[in-house]
Amino acid sequence: MTVSRVLVACWAGLATLSVCTVALAQVGATSLLTIAILLVAVGKAWLIADGFMEMRHAPRLWRRLMLSWALVLATVVGLTLIFFR
Repeated sequence: MTVSRVLVACWAGLATLSVCTVALAQVGATSLLTIAILLVAVGKAWLIADGFMEMRHAPRLWRRLMLSWALVLATVVGLTLIFFR
């Protein structure tokens, strides 16, 4: 796949995931929906890291650091929302 097609596919995926985030937020504020929204955010971070930043060709350590940062951040935000609600 050419670079421009990859970027268009990434853009379309990000737009779809953004619409999913808004749709999930409109349903209501339950713990399960909060987890779903955070998982969609991690998916968006993965798409940005692998697609736009082209980290899929980077060394494994750097790629894992980029992807795990999104997981750590989503976990901290999720725990904060659960314990301080």
